[in-house]
Amino acid sequence: MKKTLWSRLIICYLVAAVMVFLLLNTYGMKLLEKRLKKDKFDLLYKEAKLISSEYLDYFHNPDLTLENLSTPLQSIQNFLNIRVWIVNPKGMILADSSDAGNAEYKNVYDMDPILLEKTSSENNYFEGIFKEPMISVTQSVIYNYKVRGYIILHTPMKTVTDESTYYLDVINICFLVFLPMLLVLFLYIYNITARPLQNLMKAAKEYSLGNYNYALVLKGLSEYRNLGAALSYMAGEISKLDDYQKKFVANISHDFRSPLTSIKGYVTAIMDGTIPYEMQEKYLNIILFETERLTKLTSNLLELNSFDNHGALLDIVSFDINHIIKKTAESFEGACRDKKITLNLVFSSKETFVDADMGKIQQVLYNLIDNAIKFSHNNSKIKVSTEEKGEKVFVSVKDYGIGIPKESIKKVWERFYKTDPSRGKDKKGTGLGLSITKEIIQAHNENINVVSTEGVGTEFVFSLTRSAE
Repeated sequence: MKKTLWSRLIICYLVAAVMVFLLLNTYGMKLLEKRLKKDKFDLLYKEAKLISSEYLDYFHNPDLTLENLSTPLQSIQNFLNIRVWIVNPKGMILADSSDAGNAEYKNVYDMDPILLEKTSSENNYFEGIFKEPMISVTQSVIYNYKVRGYIILHTPMKTVTDESTYYLDVINICFLVFLPMLLVLFLYIYNITARPLQNLMKAAKEYSLGNYNYALVLKGLSEYRNLGAALSYMAGEISKLDDYQKKFVANISHDFRSPLTSIKGYVTAIMDGTIPYEMQEKYLNIILFETERLTKLTSNLLELNSFDNHGALLDIVSFDINHIIKKTAESFEGACRDKKITLNLVFSSKETFVDADMGKIQQVLYNLIDNAIKFSHNNSKIKVSTEEKGEKVFVSVKDYGIGIPKESIKKVWERFYKTDPSRGKDKKGTGLGLSITKEIIQAHNENINVVSTEGVGTEFVFSLTRSAE
C-alpha cells in the first residue's frame, strides 16, 4: 500500500477499533466481573445482616422452631436467588432454604473446614448439594458476646458471569454504533489535513514548473492558510528573482557584448591589415577604453556581490568629509571642463568630521557626482554641500539637468536600470552605480534619498554619523 496520509489514517482506525474491542473483551471483562462480584458480595452481606437481625431470637428463644423460618427463607431463595443456611455453633446445618440437594443436618466442617472462618469465598462447590460453583458469605450471629450460630448465604457464580456478559454485550453494541462515528471523525481529520496538503503540493509543483501566477486558495485551519500565504509569497519572490535573473543575464550580455564586439573587430582589423599602421594607435586607444569599461563593469558586479553575501567589511574611521568631497571633485575637473559645468562646493563648517568607511564614501561621492555630470546640460551648475544636524551630517549632490521621470524615481536604485530604455543617451554607464551607492549607505546603517523633477534637476541626499568631539 502506498504510504499516504489516508492509508495511515485507515490503518490507525482499524488498529484503534481492534485494540478497543480486545481491551473491552479482556481487561474490560475482568474489571466488570470484579465490580459485579463486589456488588454481589455487598448484597449478600446486606442480606446476611438483615436475616441475622430479623431472626436473632431463633438462636436464643427455645419456643421458636425451624418450621417458623422455612417460609421466609424460601422467599429469599425464590426472589433473590440466594440460598440460606442456618448453622449452629458446632457447624451443623439446621435449616436450608432449598429442597434441591438439601444440606440439613450436615456439618459444614466436613465440607470445608475453614468456611465458617471466611467472611467471603467464591467458587465453592459441594458435590451433591450445589450443581454449580457458588459465591458464599458467612455472617456470625452474636448474642451477649457469644456466637450463637452462623448464617451462610450462597448465590451462583453464573449470575455474575451472566450479568457481566450482558453488560459487555451492551457495551460492544454501543462500540459498534460508535465505530461509524469514529470513521466520520477520521474522514473529517483527513479532510482538514490531507486536502490542504494536496493543494499545497499542487501549488508547489506549479511553482516548480515556473507557473508563479498559480492562485493558491486555502480554507480551514489558520496554520494551513498561513503556510499557503507563505508559499504564495515565496513564489512571488522567486518570480521576481527569476525576472531579475533574466534581466541580469540580458543586461550583462548586452554590456559585455558591445565592448567585446568592438575589441574583437578592431583587433581583427589590425591583425589582417585592414587598419593601416599609422591609424592603429587610434583604434588601440578605443580597445583600451572598451577594456576599461569591462574592468569597471566587472568591479561593480564584484562590489555588489560582496554586499549581497554580507562580505563587505567596513573600515570605520573618523575623517573630514569636506576634504574627501574636494578630492573627489578634483577628479572630475576634465569632465566639467568639457561640458562647461561649474562644480560648487558649499560647506556649513570649515571641517566636518564623520565616522564611516572613507574609501566607500568616496566611491559614493564619485558615483553621485559622475551621475550628476552625465545628466546635466552644458553650461550648468552642480552643487555639493554638507549640513550638520545634531548627530548627523547630511551630504547633498544637486544638479540642474534633465531630471528623472516621476515613474522612474523608485527604480533608479535597481541594478542595470537606466531611465533611457533605448540606452541611447548613455552607452558608457553600467546601470550599477546607484545600486552600489545605496548598498554602501545601507551598510553604514544610514539613509539616502532622491528628489527630482523632470526638466528641472535632481538632488541626492545621504546621511552619515557625525564624529564625537
